[in-house]
Amino acid sequence: MPTPSIFLAQSDAQLEPCFDAFQALRPHLKREGFIDQIRRQQTQGYQVLALEHDGLVKSVAGFRLAEFLAWGEIIYIDDLSTLADCRGQGFAGMLLDWISAFARQQGCSAVHLDSGYARHAAHRLYLNKGFELSAHHLSMSCA
Repeated sequence: MPTPSIFLAQSDAQLEPCFDAFQALRPHLKREGFIDQIRRQQTQGYQVLALEHDGLVKSVAGFRLAEFLAWGEIIYIDDLSTLADCRGQGFAGMLLDWISAFARQQGCSAVHLDSGYARHAAHRLYLNKGFELSAHHLSMSCA
């Protein structure tokens, strides 16, 4: 079995095949405007990590290096998603391992993410990778 390839997707040609994996987590996304959205977020430090296997991007992570008064320099994972029919094969775990190694190389103190309350399979992965449940994330609509 060929080894998956993990890479930072930067060009439009690398980003476009990531759309389906992102949409698996963010179903409101539309293909039209996807690259423009990524480009806007990249101006804020957002990076896209992709895992390709058998010629298809099967898992993606969107993350950024950030600095906070609370934690110092960290990597914050905005998005971590795998195509629905590819889940349970270790792809998201491979991306988390890559991000953790990258965080250490960058001198970050930690990796942080938020996860939907009912995403129990994802929570098992995060806990198995050493993440701790450390906070509640609260939000308020301004619309």
